[in-house]
Amino acid sequence: MKKSLKVDKHFAPCPVDEGDELFPNGIFVFNITKLLQYIQQHPDSFTLEEAAVSDFPKEFSSITESHLDSVDITVPVVVAEIALGRYNLIDGHHRLEKARRSGMSSVPTYRLGVEQHIRFLTSKKAYVTYIGYWNDKIKEGK
Repeated sequence: MKKSLKVDKHFAPCPVDEGDELFPNGIFVFNITKLLQYIQQHPDSFTLEEAAVSDFPKEFSSITESHLDSVDITVPVVVAEIALGRYNLIDGHHRLEKARRSGMSSVPTYRLGVEQHIRFLTSKKAYVTYIGYWNDKIKEGK
């Protein structure tokens, strides 16, 4: 069972540099560029696994059709635990869509727990709100 999270009063939001790729989910904005750099710098901290393409919903935010041809589907997608055992795709929408259209059954995936991805939130308000959201889900058992 997952533990409740405590607000770290020393939390510093992940900085955003010009050109960084961000993934917004309401007020929860993750710095994908910094997250991917961290994964590359700490490969032993992350497990690469295969995830079934069918596990991901077909509804995406906007897909740029002209971009699909250029994406490399061998690059892992990233999913983040946003509630107990519930993961959302936060990086790799185009790769996943290309894999789906190519008839692939699975894609390489980094599955990040809350402790691994929360540090990439870009605002203190989002961080504190996320802690509350997570802890509410723990209490509800969801």
